[in-house]
Amino acid sequence: LPAASLSNVGIYGTGQAYEQLLLRMRAHPLPEARSYADMMLTELRLPTIGRLWPELAQRADKEGWPAGRFLGALLEHEVADRAKRRTARHRAESQLDPSKTLASFDFAEVPMLSKAHVMALASGDAWLEKGATILIFGPPGVGKSHVGCGIGHALIDAGHRVLYMRTSELVQRLQAPRQNLQLPQARVELLPGQTDD
Repeated sequence: LPAASLSNVGIYGTGQAYEQLLLRMRAHPLPEARSYADMMLTELRLPTIGRLWPELAQRADKEGWPAGRFLGALLEHEVADRAKRRTARHRAESQLDPSKTLASFDFAEVPMLSKAHVMALASGDAWLEKGATILIFGPPGVGKSHVGCGIGHALIDAGHRVLYMRTSELVQRLQAPRQNLQLPQARVELLPGQTDD
């Protein structure tokens, strides 16, 4: 794994050697060494480790943790924080109404709607793998948007990406690309990470 300082020094080694180097640099008495360790953590995109390092290092020293346990705790926090940030980013990109979740939907108000069926759709297991589409029909005011947003929030929580928009908005956004014969590019812009199989 390479890392470079301001003087363009390259460091190469195994992952374990690199982890030990970072551990030692973060604990070094020289502020320059600690600063370089912080720069490496930033370059490696490990902000949670950089933030929690002092607190966990102090606890590890106090409780006599082996290096493996200390590193494992740091990485566990980093992975959890990344998942949390990814979910927040996907929720923001989705354009879903944050107040419209399945937990806040009153299924008793719409007795013809099966809660079990909606929850099965929210799990996304079968229909996403098949590439199926969900269409929600009904008169105004019965909660179509609320159920759609709720399913979207559940899918984001399960690690999927979602884009929510009304049909009229989708048609408007695709009119100009259709006229310019650029519909495939517009689809890629609307649904990044989605490809035709």
